Amino acid sequence: MTNPDLANDPLAERNMRRAPTSPRTLFSSVMTVVACVCAAIALVPLVAVLSYVLINGFARLGPALFVQLPPAPGLAGGGFGNAFLGTLTTVGISAALSIPFGVMAAIYLSEFARGTKLADVIDFFTNVLSGVPSIVVGAFAYSLVVLATGRFSAVAGGIALSVLMLPTIVRTSAEALEAVSNDYRQAAVGLGATRIQTTLQIVLPAAIPSILTGVMLAVARAAGETAPVLFTASFSRYWNSGLSLNPVNVNPATYLTNGIWEPTATMSRLVFDFATAPYKNQQELAWAGSLVLVALVLITSILSRWITKRRK
Repeated sequence: MTNPDLANDPLAERNMRRAPTSPRTLFSSVMTVVACVCAAIALVPLVAVLSYVLINGFARLGPALFVQLPPAPGLAGGGFGNAFLGTLTTVGISAALSIPFGVMAAIYLSEFARGTKLADVIDFFTNVLSGVPSIVVGAFAYSLVVLATGRFSAVAGGIALSVLMLPTIVRTSAEALEAVSNDYRQAAVGLGATRIQTTLQIVLPAAIPSILTGVMLAVARAAGETAPVLFTASFSRYWNSGLSLNPVNVNPATYLTNGIWEPTATMSRLVFDFATAPYKNQQELAWAGSLVLVALVLITSILSRWITKRRK
C-alpha cells in the first residue's frame, strides 16, 4: 500500500525504496573511509618531523641563541646569532631583487601580453625555471658572482636565492592579477583612465593581498634552502663587519657596505654542518636551528593564509 503522504512526491518515494545498504551508498562509505585513511597517512610524516624537531630543539631554545656566536668544537654554550642575521640578510637581498622584477613581469604577462605567443614563451620558461634544482642555481650564482668578485658573500647568496624565488613570485602574481574582475578594468577605462593607470591604480591594489601570499611562500622556501648558500655565502663563525655582541660597536652602515660582501653564515648551512658534527653541543644547536627554520616557515604560512582570508 502506498503512503498517501508520498503519493505526490516521486523523489521522496524513490529515496524510501533505496535501501541504506545499496551499492552506491556502500561505495560512498568505503571511499570516505579510504580518503580519511589516506589523509591520516599523509599527515604522519609532517607530524613526525615537527614533533621530532620540537622535542630535540626546544631544550636549547632561548634568547641567548640569537645573540651568541657558534661555539668552537667541544665547547659548551654558544648560539647562532650571526647565522640568524645572515639568513635575514640573504633572504632580504633576494626579496629586494626578485619581488620588483617578479611583480613587473607578472603585470606585463597578465595586463599587456595576455594571450600572445611571447606570454606563452615566458610562462613556459618560468615553469622550467621553477623546476631547476637549487644546486644548479647555486653553481650558476657561484660562476656569476663568486668568481667575478673573488669572494663568498651574502650578496652572492641573495642573488642565488632570488633566482629561486622569481618563478614563484611571477606565477602567483600573474594569477592574482588575472583573478581581478574585468569590471574594474572596464569601469576605469570608462572613466577615462589609461591602461597604465588602470593597472597601477585599480588592478594592482586589488591583487596585492594575493601577491603578498605568493611572496611569503617564496620567502619561506628561500629561507630553508641550503644548496645555493653552499656555493655562494659559504659560512663564518664570526660576526660580519659592522656587527658585534656589544651594541655600542654595531655599525649598520659598515655592515651594508662591507659586511654583506663577506662570507656569511646562514641557518640552513649551520644545520647542515652541525647536524653531522661529532659534538653533542653542536648537534643540539643544529636541532634548535631546525626548529627556528620550521617556525619561520610556519609563521609565513599562517600569515599568508590570514591575508588570504582577510581578502575573501
